[in-house]
Amino acid sequence: MNRFLLITLFLVVAALQYFYLKPSVTIEPKNIDTVVDDSIRTVSITLTGDLMCHSTQFNYAHVKDDSFDFRGVFREVKKYLSSSDITIGNFETVLGGKEKRYSGYPFFNAPDDFLYAIKDAGFNFLVTANNHALDQGEKGIRRTIEKLGGSGINHTGTFLSERDRDSIRIIDVNDIKIAIVAYSYSTNGVTIPKRKNYLINLIDYKLIKKDIRKARETGADIILVFYHFGDEYEREPNAFQKEVVNETIRLGADIIIGSHPHVVQPVDYFATNSGSLDTGFVAYSLGNFVSNQRWRFSDSGIILKIELTKNLNKNHIKISKVNFIPTWVFRGQIKEKKAHIILPTNIEIKDSVYFYLSKNNKRKLHQANDDVQYIINKYLDSDNNPFAALNKSVSYADKELIKQKNKRNN
Repeated sequence: MNRFLLITLFLVVAALQYFYLKPSVTIEPKNIDTVVDDSIRTVSITLTGDLMCHSTQFNYAHVKDDSFDFRGVFREVKKYLSSSDITIGNFETVLGGKEKRYSGYPFFNAPDDFLYAIKDAGFNFLVTANNHALDQGEKGIRRTIEKLGGSGINHTGTFLSERDRDSIRIIDVNDIKIAIVAYSYSTNGVTIPKRKNYLINLIDYKLIKKDIRKARETGADIILVFYHFGDEYEREPNAFQKEVVNETIRLGADIIIGSHPHVVQPVDYFATNSGSLDTGFVAYSLGNFVSNQRWRFSDSGIILKIELTKNLNKNHIKISKVNFIPTWVFRGQIKEKKAHIILPTNIEIKDSVYFYLSKNNKRKLHQANDDVQYIINKYLDSDNNPFAALNKSVSYADKELIKQKNKRNN
């Protein structure tokens, strides 16, 4: 009996030690910051306007025989183009092959090396629905698509078959799915072959509605619609552009980008009808990114960057950032070679580096910066617009630009 009591007492004491004398254990709450960070996804999209190849451009880029080097055209902007997840441009030419002879306006046919330089610059998606898509007929469309595929560049707007056309391009980056569709207002009067309307997307509300619906059903978070429309060289969107944009918003688009006018037009925000995000974005025209058009406004464009953020926990997506860099195209002599070079207007002009820029070139570059800043922000400067104007804090980012602007104003 005594042994039994001793054992019982020992067990009681041990139990008391376990509950009252054991080291304390703190249960840490979940690290909220880590959970939030792990649930956030972002994707960056860079967009430019028209990638054109006039005859002067390929003549300047000619090396020998059938060899051309366009890489220098993009050397000053490559870092901006290659830093995004998706970089999109409007490929406004055709790769019809040397057998058809290279040509510029009005029926474009560029060397394949133009595409290779675009790829090297950082573009990984090209829009091919524009009024010059049929400049070299059906064979031109097919060969262009073949070369795009061979270069590893995705595209939309022109297609090889009905099945290809109905296959919506959806880019999945960091768990954010972006559908990209594109349409042109015309083919410059060139007849589309019978029973082959699939070769190019034209602006057709029934078709656009069908594509947006299919993109949603396929799981797209964002619908990006690229249009080729508007009046050439007009810095304001016309009635047709506004009608198309309004209808596209009604059909569920989230981001709408325009090209064709060859000059920059304003941007704006809008209330979406898509359910994916509350506020959408439209840029009526991104202008010329590269061309041989030399008059004011047509020799400039923008590099537009849009950042999207998605909260996986809340399944909510938003446009978290929009900014841009104005650009201007230099054309002239560099040592013993003539060249076209796309220049960001926020560069610090050092004579040792940009020795080829004349006083008149510098004036035009500054003028392009002023022009683009004003046009882009035109709608956003309205007192009724709830959003701050874009890039106001970075206008004239370097001292040289400030100095030149002050001189012009005095």
